[in-house]
Amino acid sequence: MKNRWVVPDIHGHIRTLRTLLEERIELQKSDSVYFLGDYIDRGPDSKGVLDYIMSLQSSGYDVRCIRGNHEDYCLRAWEEDQKRFLFRSPVEKDWRRNGAERTLASFNAKRPRDINKFYIDWLKKTEYYIELDDYILVHAGFNFTVDNPFEDKRSMMWVRDFKVDKTKTGGKTVIHGHVPVEMSLIELFRNNNYDFLSLDNGVYYKHKDGFGNLMAFNLDTKEIVIQPNIDIE
Repeated sequence: MKNRWVVPDIHGHIRTLRTLLEERIELQKSDSVYFLGDYIDRGPDSKGVLDYIMSLQSSGYDVRCIRGNHEDYCLRAWEEDQKRFLFRSPVEKDWRRNGAERTLASFNAKRPRDINKFYIDWLKKTEYYIELDDYILVHAGFNFTVDNPFEDKRSMMWVRDFKVDKTKTGGKTVIHGHVPVEMSLIELFRNNNYDFLSLDNGVYYKHKDGFGNLMAFNLDTKEIVIQPNIDIE
């Protein structure tokens, strides 16, 4: 049986991700997995997460990757750093305040420009959203106040609050991550046929009640498989 799995914000937690995919859901090449972005920052091994996802793709797994706001930080900081000799750009400073230090360390990089262009090129190929027959997947959400929300790329990565306009989604459910949501609320959204489902449980909040898990959502069975964070002691 083919399964379609959605995995939200990973944030550099490679052991937690591998355990979720390999032991909990036992991902098969006949399955599809959709990642909602934020592969990097905050956790211990952002490079390891990217290497692992790339290895799945090169091994023939059906993997599609959406761009999150932390990838947007990285790409913009990398581009700006090509133009500078000494001083950090404003976007780099902002990125460092939001988890970049551990990402740079995982690449053994002192500055954004030290990240191998191979990874930058891969990040540039990530998608802003994925539309399926029954769902629309995105990192943060959509700006439904404009005529065409699918043209507002920044909102797809950064918006923190939105109300779904079903006339613009064709009645499809929007699935997103980006803002950590307590586990009981995620279950509430899932069990009550909301027009959206927020899946980010803040994997890096291991010691905060109701948070600290990475999960996989089955688009067909509506099952949520939960993997507690095992990267943080």
